[in-house]
Amino acid sequence: MLTAHRLMSDDERRFELLADLGAMIAREVELDELLASFAERVARALGADRASLWLIDGDSGELRARVADRVDPEDLRLPVGRGIAGHVARTGETLVLDDVTADPRWSPEVDERTGYRTRSMLSAPVVSAGGRRGVIQVLNKPGGFSARDQVFVAALAEQIGRALEYTSLRGDRERPGVAVRGRFNHVVGRSPAMQAVYDVILSAAQTDATVLLHGETGTGKGLFARAIHVNSDRRDAPLVHVDCTTLPASLVESELFGHERGAFTGADARVIGKVEAAAGGTLFLDELGEIPLELQGKLLRWVQERRFERVGGRETLASDVRLVAATNRDLAAMVKQGTFRSDLYFRVRVVEIELPPLRARGDGDILGLAEHFVAVYGRRHRKPAVTIADDARAALCAHPWPGNVRELEHAIERAIVLARGPVIDARALGLDRALVPPAAAGAGDGVVLPGELTLDEASRRYAAAAVERAGGNQSAAARALGISRNKLARLLRGST
Repeated sequence: MLTAHRLMSDDERRFELLADLGAMIAREVELDELLASFAERVARALGADRASLWLIDGDSGELRARVADRVDPEDLRLPVGRGIAGHVARTGETLVLDDVTADPRWSPEVDERTGYRTRSMLSAPVVSAGGRRGVIQVLNKPGGFSARDQVFVAALAEQIGRALEYTSLRGDRERPGVAVRGRFNHVVGRSPAMQAVYDVILSAAQTDATVLLHGETGTGKGLFARAIHVNSDRRDAPLVHVDCTTLPASLVESELFGHERGAFTGADARVIGKVEAAAGGTLFLDELGEIPLELQGKLLRWVQERRFERVGGRETLASDVRLVAATNRDLAAMVKQGTFRSDLYFRVRVVEIELPPLRARGDGDILGLAEHFVAVYGRRHRKPAVTIADDARAALCAHPWPGNVRELEHAIERAIVLARGPVIDARALGLDRALVPPAAAGAGDGVVLPGELTLDEASRRYAAAAVERAGGNQSAAARALGISRNKLARLLRGST
């Protein structure tokens, strides 16, 4: 009976691990943390001392236990073919070794670098539809590894291979390994500008400091707000998102701080606000610059003291909430104009992170993002084998991307949906011809924007072209651009 109970507990741990795979891959966690979490949960599910997940780097062909690009003494790498992990990666064979030192394929170099002593090991290849992706190793299980363990780890390795297809470590169908596209899951970019952002994001995530994300529409402010949250100690508490552009001025205070019953007409019950809903977690105020001036004072008090009252209430409440704010507006200029409080501005910009526009990130990031979205929407729309033609790549790199990553994402999804074959060409992208240089658009196609235009004027012309393409329907144009109607109206006025 005790044995049955132990086996049931093992089954429960293993089922929990499989169920948690989906939750882990959905988050913008740092990729090394993601791999470490995989490994830690595998070891716990098997009742082993430790586990390691090695991935084949698609660029170098090496096995890597860490994938983030950084100088790190623990950045472990092995050539495919060396050691037990290298052998399993090369052959696809699952191995159970009761004494690793007795096997001629054993290489002690990893133990020598980490100071860990490996005695027994279960190793299985991680594969997906596209081929070999890496190796999972489970180390030093008391009592040894059973045949049941071997079957489970082989199945688990296959599940991990499938799970990787839903991360930004997705593999290339034409070669083994995975492509390391950035430092955080679901955040693609390896340009120097993005590496600088990653460093600040990680530093900020390890504290409770208030963060202000500044960048143009479509640069991924929401994505990075989530990255800050899920890489912090608050990751298991709520992340509550408030889009300040959608809040009527009369409801901003109630939305943030809640209200008591009878506080105003229609207030039939007590309702907690976003600040209370985010207890223990993070409050993300998106487009902070849209909050009316007359309500900024009440927000300032909460930012300073983390204290507030519900609308219509007398009780002062406290909240343990981390604040992340974002804006595409120049708050410093708004302070000078008297439309944004200077004291609130200085309070929210404890850590200010400038997100670069897509045009400043270089061709590598543009093409990396395009390939990422091709994989995402190819799978979603059941067209998994679509590729990008050379003329489309040239058009992507030539386009100024006033809508940034969001515009690129919509262009790729549209091309995937409308593609009649397995290849996306420049025409299928449907980029605005007025903004594509002749080399990409074809001689005599459209109007080329003068190089001396300001960003505001280029954005205005792009917005006007979107409205014209939508037959004058501004709501449809805003949806096509992935922005609000208010934002579209500002672009048409020549103000980003």
